[in-house]
Amino acid sequence: MKLLLTIVQDADVGKLEQALREQGHQSTKLASTGGFLREGNTTLLIGVEDRDVSSVKEIIHANCRERTKVVTAGSPLHAVEGAFASQPMEVPVGGAIVFVLAVESFDRL
Repeated sequence: MKLLLTIVQDADVGKLEQALREQGHQSTKLASTGGFLREGNTTLLIGVEDRDVSSVKEIIHANCRERTKVVTAGSPLHAVEGAFASQPMEVPVGGAIVFVLAVESFDRL
């Protein structure tokens, strides 16, 4: 069994959760924050059998696509030392980060 620790933007999580449910997968949702723009993220914990890892990753990929966002002066770019946003600039946002962890045991109590 595997645990997919999946970090997605809040904008993508509703569509992803629905797609996972439609394919019979359950998840646990945790609010999280981080990344370049310090925007809200959601971390989903998804437990799957080893044989289902690829298909769940395909669902994630199909529903959490990377896109660009224009940020302007005053945006929280302090995370990058020396970055100044005096002019609007496009930055990539979205997509998903997926950690696949081996699960030694799973018990529903």
